[in-house]
Amino acid sequence: MEKMCEVLAVSRSGYYKWVTEKANENSYKKRRALLLARITWLFTDAKKRYGSPKITRLLRREGWTVSERLVSNLMRENGLRSCVSKKFRVTTTDSNHTHPVAPNVLNQVFTASAPNRVWVTDIT
Repeated sequence: MEKMCEVLAVSRSGYYKWVTEKANENSYKKRRALLLARITWLFTDAKKRYGSPKITRLLRREGWTVSERLVSNLMRENGLRSCVSKKFRVTTTDSNHTHPVAPNVLNQVFTASAPNRVWVTDIT
């Protein structure tokens, strides 16, 4: 090892630092890949509705040590964007309007003297 460092004009401490950084980087990439796989699974399992705060809580319950920022960055880098659906809201007819009301010509008499004289519809 010493001879190789001498030939390449690299210090021994520099070489060992490079080796340990490479090993750490490799484990860092592995952890990020595993984390991304888990985030993707949770995201698709929730029908693409969960954002980074909720996914962070789920990951912490599973034992992961993650921040919301890390989860958010991983989701953004991989195009995982939550689609929040609006809550169902009942809309009723506005009876307090100023528009003219159509006159009730039939007055509940639905018998016709000839075909094509009376047209009736049901809105239910």
